[in-house]
Amino acid sequence: MAELTVLNGLVGGLIATIVMTVFMMTLGDDSPPPTALFWSKYVGDGEPDEYMMQGMVLHMLYGIIAGLVFVVVVPLIGISIGSMTTAVLFGLAYGFVLFLGAAAFWMNVVLDIDAEMPMVAMFLLFHLIYGGVLGVWLQLGVL
Repeated sequence: MAELTVLNGLVGGLIATIVMTVFMMTLGDDSPPPTALFWSKYVGDGEPDEYMMQGMVLHMLYGIIAGLVFVVVVPLIGISIGSMTTAVLFGLAYGFVLFLGAAAFWMNVVLDIDAEMPMVAMFLLFHLIYGGVLGVWLQLGVL
């Protein structure tokens, strides 16, 4: 049975973000993550390359918070993730929702990025990885 506790949501969000980040670093184009661009644009005064560490920390925080949101919202809307298949499917759906929010709001509105289709596809893949890993983590009920 899935353990939808606050601790599992926080840790699951961290683990899922780490796995997602490994894929980003392996399959990405070596450009700074959008969070480094955010830091550069709104906090710092240099180029995004100068804020890779701050961008990664910010990305980790987003992922941890997203894990927490998942374990709080899922029971509130009456969803039960009683099997691994269900947990992964809801995790993938959640990853897709996060992608939509990140692509539509953060990238288009906040950062004013006009991403090309290959970048959008990779962005989607990375968020699906996050959601799938989060679902597996929660179903395993490790903590």
